[in-house]
Amino acid sequence: MFKKTETTSCEYCSNYVYDEDYEYYVCDQDLDEDEMVRFLTGRQNACPYFRSNDEYKIVRKQM
Repeated sequence: MFKKTETTSCEYCSNYVYDEDYEYYVCDQDLDEDEMVRFLTGRQNACPYFRSNDEYKIVRKQM
């Protein structure tokens, strides 16, 4: 089972990329069948693959 962490939003994730073929944003991370079911049914509180797209995060830590 995944550890409960802070809630995340796909719009702020570096895995959320624009697909020119489909002409909309998609998750670039490959999910297995169980992970996809949890994602689609909303039973997963936070994405285990979330990576912040905030390039200034490291700079703020250095201050």
